[in-house]
Amino acid sequence: MSCILALDQGTTSSRAIVFDPAMRVKAVAQQEFTQHFPKSGWVEHDPEEIWATVVATARGAIEKAAIAATDIAGIGITNQRETTIVWDRVTGQPIHRAIVWQDRRTSVICQRLKSAGHEPQITRATGLLLDPYFSGTKIAWLLDNVEGARARAQRDELLFGTVDSFLIWKLTGGRVHATDATNAARTLIYNIRKGCWDADICAILGIPMSMLPEVRDCAADFGLTDREILGQAIPILGVAGDQQAATIGQACFAPGMMKSTYGTGCFALLNTGTTLVASGNRLLGTIAYQFDGKPIYALEGSIFVAGAVVQWLRDGLKIIRSASETQTLAEAADGGQNVILVPAFTGLGAPYWNAECRGAVFGLTRNSGPAELARAALESVGFQTRDLLEAMRADWSGAAEGILRVDGGMTASNWAMQFLSDIIGAPVDRPEITETTALGAAWLAGTRAGLYPDRHGFAKAWALETRFAPGMDAQVRDARYAAWKRAVAATLAV
Repeated sequence: MSCILALDQGTTSSRAIVFDPAMRVKAVAQQEFTQHFPKSGWVEHDPEEIWATVVATARGAIEKAAIAATDIAGIGITNQRETTIVWDRVTGQPIHRAIVWQDRRTSVICQRLKSAGHEPQITRATGLLLDPYFSGTKIAWLLDNVEGARARAQRDELLFGTVDSFLIWKLTGGRVHATDATNAARTLIYNIRKGCWDADICAILGIPMSMLPEVRDCAADFGLTDREILGQAIPILGVAGDQQAATIGQACFAPGMMKSTYGTGCFALLNTGTTLVASGNRLLGTIAYQFDGKPIYALEGSIFVAGAVVQWLRDGLKIIRSASETQTLAEAADGGQNVILVPAFTGLGAPYWNAECRGAVFGLTRNSGPAELARAALESVGFQTRDLLEAMRADWSGAAEGILRVDGGMTASNWAMQFLSDIIGAPVDRPEITETTALGAAWLAGTRAGLYPDRHGFAKAWALETRFAPGMDAQVRDARYAAWKRAVAATLAV
C-alpha cells in the first residue's frame, strides 16, 4: 500500500489524483459537472451528479495509475467549501440541489439578522461575517423553503453537510457523518474559539443540532469506504476545505506565511498561528488546519470571481475559446488604454462584502476590444489580491510584505503572475507542484498512514518552479491601484 488517492471536489469539476510514495503525481482523472442557475444570483449543483463524478474520477485515476485499490494506503478529501447539502438520514436522498458557496439567495436573511443585532455575536464566535456565502443561512433557507423539511429535521430525519461530509457519508455507506475543523469553520455555526458547534447561533438560525456532523482533526480516521465502490475498503484519513488544503500543500506552517489560490474564486490565507485575529477590515478569521485537537488560525480574504472571469470571457462574451488565449490577448492589448473591469458578477467579497453590487467596466474607448477586455480581466485578479493584502497588513503586524505563494489554474499564465507581482510590489512564488490543494489532502492522508513525512519534512520538500519579481515603477503601481479603487467605489455606489 504505497500510494495515496486525493479526491479534489471543486466548484466546476471533480478530480482524483494518485500520488506515489514520493508525493509525486502518478495519475489524474477529471470530470466537469452541471452548473444550475435557476434565478439571478442563485447557483446550485446536483449532489448525486457530484457523487457520480467523484466515483468515476476515482476509478479512472486508479486505472490510469495502473495500480490496484489494494495499493492505496489512504484517501484524502478536499472540497469546495460552504456549499450546503441536506439529505435524508436513512435513504441518503438529498432534499434539494446543493446550494453553492457563490449563491446569494439568503441576502435577505443575512440583512434581517444584521438588523436584529446578531452579527457581532456571530463574528466573535465564528470569525465570519453575516453573508450569504456561508452555510448557516443556506441551511435555514432549505428548512424553510423545502416542503416538510423543518418538521423532518425536528424529527431527526435529516442530515446537513458540506460536500466533504456528503462524500464521507456516501463513501462509507452512511456509517460516518463527520467533517473536519476547517470545513466546520466555514459554516457560520461553528465556534472556532471553543471548537464546537454553537448552540446559540443554531437557535438563532433555527437549525436542529441533530443535523450536524461530528467535527474531527484534518488528519484523522473518517472511516472505511465500502468495498464495492473502489474494489477495496480504503481508509479515509485526511480532510480539509480546498483553501486550507492549499495552505497545507504550500507548506505555510509558520506564522506570517501566506498563500493565494486562483481557481473559480481567489482565496488568500495568512497563517496567524495560535492567535485568532479579530479583523478590523472585514477579513475572516478561520482555522488554517487542526492537528491533535489544536487549531492553527488564519486571516482569510475571499474574492468571489477570479478564474470565473476568464470563463465569462469564454462562455459569456465568447471572445476566447480557451483560457490560454487570454495571455496572448493581454500581451497584444493597447498599453495606452486603461480599461478596468470590476468583476462583481455575484457581488464583491473581502474587504467590501457587498452582495448586491454587480460587475462594471470603466475606461472604454472606441478602440477597446477583446485584447483590452482580456487584459482587464487578468488585471482584476491582481487588483483584488492587493485589496486583500492591504487589509491583512492593516489587521496584523505579522503580515509583513513578504513572499506570496500561489497556486491554482490561473497561475499557469506568466503574464497574470507578473502583473500580480508588479501590483502588490512583492515576489510571487509558483511551486513545482501546482496541484497544491490535492497535494495538501494527500499529505494529510499520507502522514496519517505513516507513508509521508511530518510537517517539517514536508516543508523541506516544497520546491520553487518560478519566482516573479516586481518590476513596475512604484508611482505607476500606485496610480494604477488608485484607479482601481475609484472604479470599485463607483461600482459600490450603483
